[in-house]
Amino acid sequence: TIYAEIDGFAGASEATGQLDQLGRDELATAPSYSPVTERTELDRWILGELASTTAEVIERMDRYDSFGACQQISALVDGLSNWYVRRCRDRYWGKAKAAESRDKSDAYWTLYEVLLELSKLVAPFVPFVAESMWQTLTESVRERVRTSVHLCDYPTVASQRCDSLLSERMRVLREVASLGRSARMDAKLKVRQPLASVEVSLASNIHMAWLTEHDQIIREELNVKQIAYNAGNSPYIEYQILPNFKLLGPRVGKQLPSLKKRLASLDGARLLAELQSQGFVDIELGEQTLRLAGDELEVRLKAKSGWAAAQGRECVVVLSTDLTPELIREGMARDLVRLIQDLRKQRDCQFTDRIRVYAEFENAELTLAIEENHATIAGETLATEILFSAPTNQIEKQSFEISGHTLQLGIETLTAVTNSGGQA
Repeated sequence: TIYAEIDGFAGASEATGQLDQLGRDELATAPSYSPVTERTELDRWILGELASTTAEVIERMDRYDSFGACQQISALVDGLSNWYVRRCRDRYWGKAKAAESRDKSDAYWTLYEVLLELSKLVAPFVPFVAESMWQTLTESVRERVRTSVHLCDYPTVASQRCDSLLSERMRVLREVASLGRSARMDAKLKVRQPLASVEVSLASNIHMAWLTEHDQIIREELNVKQIAYNAGNSPYIEYQILPNFKLLGPRVGKQLPSLKKRLASLDGARLLAELQSQGFVDIELGEQTLRLAGDELEVRLKAKSGWAAAQGRECVVVLSTDLTPELIREGMARDLVRLIQDLRKQRDCQFTDRIRVYAEFENAELTLAIEENHATIAGETLATEILFSAPTNQIEKQSFEISGHTLQLGIETLTAVTNSGGQA
């Protein structure tokens, strides 16, 4: 709501007439409310997820499956907070006011509508949370709407907004991002550290063209410079096939060690392909042939040296872990951005406050990192200047460490800007 207030987003107060329950038709009376079909793909996706979730929740509640209904709502909230809102940050932080930017206005309207419907959707499960949401979202039109969310009808399904193809594509895209972050974690690489490349090996090439069109999203999510796709096995990973000892022990008995050795000698990628295509593999063991089902085998993924990998339902994501000096310096610059943002919060800077940054250190690489990434650092922290010297006035400084290098950092708050072109 802070950014919405700064940007002058009026929400329901723009709508005309008696708003009653603030449904879709009532919101659509607002002059700045755009038809859903004319909004971005991301907006259409979350509104489609809202519609399909509403249908699922109603269907499950009709079967008295309240736990299943809650699971559906939880998945929607996860998609809203961890994907939609995060992917819309640049739209909310844009310099133009909501009235001057249709894209920003659409982002606010989409989020506002989803939250309104969500307050009604969760009302039977978390009544006080739902009421708090409703009262906050309708504060500007309190006299024109129902006094409580619990006096509103339960949401109906906007079936025309459901888009199964877009939902499936976005699910694959989110899986790529999730697996990439998992691979980073396994390799102990910070999210702020840029990497050279990522390879995405898809189980099917159905969505490859669409994913290629959305390269920039994956680059931003995984903080990588280049991305490549293929629909086969990656040359940067190996598969290790092991017997499921619990299931095969009673069946194979004393031959289990021999079976383990035999599986280790075979091409893991070929065995996996056979398992995926036919559901079993035939393994010659001495004079007999064992037919092993998928649940009788354990598949382990191992990345080759210089790579980190993670596997999911739709794809395998492989990240390059080799760091060049340029990548390391960019990572240092991003660490500096985080430290400056933390200082802004500690100093109670307003979201729109401009600052002057003072940085004292004795390291040539850190100097080069700041010089190479000056525009990014200044833009993300609303810094007018970054000075490599002690302040002439009494500015409180703190000691930090970046990549093993100590620096003294301080900020000076200047005048506020008139738009929301930065982040606190």
